[in-house]
Amino acid sequence: MALQPADLVPDGLISPADAAALRPVTETFRMRITPQMRTAITRADDGVGLQFVPDRRELNVLPSELTDPIGDGAHSPTKGITHRYPDRVIFHVTQVCEVYCRFCFRREVVGENGVLPAGDVAAALDYIRRTPAINEVILTGGDPLSLSPRRLHEITTALAAIPHVGLMRIHTRVPVVAPNRITPEMIAALTAPGLQTWLVLHTNHPQEFIPEAGGALEFIPEAVAALDLLRTAGVPLLSQSVLLRGVNDSVAVLKSLFTTLLRLGVKPYYLHHCDLARGTSHYRTTIAAGRALMRALRGQISGSALPTYVLDIPGGFGKVPITADYFDGGADGRWQVTDPNGGTHIYHDPE
Repeated sequence: MALQPADLVPDGLISPADAAALRPVTETFRMRITPQMRTAITRADDGVGLQFVPDRRELNVLPSELTDPIGDGAHSPTKGITHRYPDRVIFHVTQVCEVYCRFCFRREVVGENGVLPAGDVAAALDYIRRTPAINEVILTGGDPLSLSPRRLHEITTALAAIPHVGLMRIHTRVPVVAPNRITPEMIAALTAPGLQTWLVLHTNHPQEFIPEAGGALEFIPEAVAALDLLRTAGVPLLSQSVLLRGVNDSVAVLKSLFTTLLRLGVKPYYLHHCDLARGTSHYRTTIAAGRALMRALRGQISGSALPTYVLDIPGGFGKVPITADYFDGGADGRWQVTDPNGGTHIYHDPE
């Protein structure tokens, strides 16, 4: 169930005076925080609180910001499917997450409905069956691990029965934000025989794993146990993070995050430039600032701890590394970006 601002007053995360003023924010963009993350927040403006506690700045919507910033809808042949690249599809199995990130690029629809209806699931599976170029299916939503093990098992079993599908990737926050959901039954549901499962963990700040007052080895035990269960079951673990101004846009925080992940058996995979979702301008850094952070990290931490810094080109033109191979210019924050098919697009940094 989505929360209201007044629900965070007893925790001291929102003042009684601000609770009413924040209602328009949560009426526009839903709020949900798990008990695990509420415990991890020490202040509304710490590295976890800034990700989940609503902010009046979310009502500041810029003309450049989009309802569908990465263009899911432009590549949707049937409900629940995004087919942007020839060999893989995104399968939106639910619109529910255990937490609602204030910067989410799907914040317009997350929580609007529940699980994908059975008829739409059947149509999506039929599309995958009759498209032999598809080798990989990426389960997302929402968060696919918010499904019951029974529902997830039905989907993974159906995918495993499709001869040309060999890989399944699951994008999730659950092992950190709701680790109690990672049970033996959930593990069995996501490890269908004949289907190699990869799990991509979304996490943005080391405080999600380590209490602010704790030391380097004082990991939150429930999250560690959930990741251990997945690794023991043979599920390779990757991570994806979003570069967020005021949250993790420093060498010290990113270094701690990526080395913590590697220590927990999770390979840092992607660092996303914050998308042009509506009401998120206060989270976005500049491209130049992100590149400077990546340059500073190289040499300070192991290469195995460095993710690829990427941009999802607005409008649905694909994801590219933020390197000189794909980015040109930068004067006055204006970049020419080359997409995977060779097309060019203009991206403007925030002022």
